[in-house]
Amino acid sequence: MSGLLAGISFLMIGASQFAHEGYLISTLHDDLLNQGATMASYGACATEPHAWLRPPTQVYCGTAIHIGRHKVEEDVFDTSKTWRVVDLIAKHRPQIVVVGIADTLAGYRMDKLPVQLVKTEVQSLVQRLMAEHVRCIWLGTTWGTEGGPLGKNYKRVKELNDLLKDVTAPCEFIDSLALEKPGEWPTIDGQHHTAHAYELWGHALTQAIDDSRTVRDLKAAMPAGKPGG
Repeated sequence: MSGLLAGISFLMIGASQFAHEGYLISTLHDDLLNQGATMASYGACATEPHAWLRPPTQVYCGTAIHIGRHKVEEDVFDTSKTWRVVDLIAKHRPQIVVVGIADTLAGYRMDKLPVQLVKTEVQSLVQRLMAEHVRCIWLGTTWGTEGGPLGKNYKRVKELNDLLKDVTAPCEFIDSLALEKPGEWPTIDGQHHTAHAYELWGHALTQAIDDSRTVRDLKAAMPAGKPGG
């Protein structure tokens, strides 16, 4: 499958699933890179969509950067800060922005899913991406495992997933729940996965992105003879 994404540039931003080496900022990034894509990935733990719209603010649980084939750069100190997505777009000029923000919106410890908050948060970022004239793909979370310290549970995961399918448009939504069976990919805390499970998730997402409408449409729009066209 080498070269399927040649000529396509991606910017990936995400919350904790992208905030440490060995997570999706490693596995998904490297898989897409090996398909020929140009890659720049940023993760900031515990961030919701609005964090990527405002000036950089302090993050107390870590950030990570992965550019091309360079090593992942982690910042786990109190000095770590978020980034504005508009600044990252201006810097990297991506054709597709991939957003991996889901679990931070679920309110796992709340009695009910904060539906209106999710809608407002997601649409604020989607509208900003549309204003920047980039294509976008939004990644849903996995089933995880129930009973962990973070309160993740299948019922809330399904509710969040169904809502994100509706409110992420016109970004294309990739349903990670459809890529595994509940509990199939082991976790360390109910939410964050083992190293091997992140490899499995990364491979599955890469295939889904390869097959996505967003990638197909971009390839179709490329001039004849251009890599990826």
